[in-house]
Amino acid sequence: MAKDHADQELDRELADLPPELRWREWMRRIEAVLFASASPVPREDLARVVGQGASVDMLTDDLAADLEGRSFEVTKVASGWMLRTRPAYAPAIRAASNVGEQDLDLREYDVAVLAAIAWHQPITRDGLKDIFGKEISRDLIGRLHARGLIGTGPRSPRRGAPYTFVTTEQFLVAFDLETLQDLPDREQMEDAGLAEG
Repeated sequence: MAKDHADQELDRELADLPPELRWREWMRRIEAVLFASASPVPREDLARVVGQGASVDMLTDDLAADLEGRSFEVTKVASGWMLRTRPAYAPAIRAASNVGEQDLDLREYDVAVLAAIAWHQPITRDGLKDIFGKEISRDLIGRLHARGLIGTGPRSPRRGAPYTFVTTEQFLVAFDLETLQDLPDREQMEDAGLAEG
């Protein structure tokens, strides 16, 4: 009921404004929604604050250009857009506040298992064992799950129907990926010295 009331109050079309001012107001609305959200905002949510037929992609592109030179930027991650501080300002943020608890604090082996899950999902613990040549502990899976980086996927059609694991939207956000297609391929990993040839 409250959402319907808010929808009635919002003039999406802004027909009384000249086209240039209308576009700028739509950009500011998108900026306000992104600023207020701690997670990526999907296209369909942003489309609810602009006029019918307005391109959310073009509006976010114009907003990104408008924010050029600022300490934060619009980024497309996971299933939507976010406002994020530019990486160059990370040292200033760490110096000014206690943001250490926001670090993922993953061990190298945790990251390797997480990468295997990302590349081979949905995958079971047995599938991970085949990749690493040893049992993957429930504690490690629990750590990745507790950080919201992995979730439970569909049950495997094998005997016993073991659980599978998949990455989450939080995984995409944490590693600044728009989709899983943005994961580096094996050759890129080898070139970076992160995988053996």
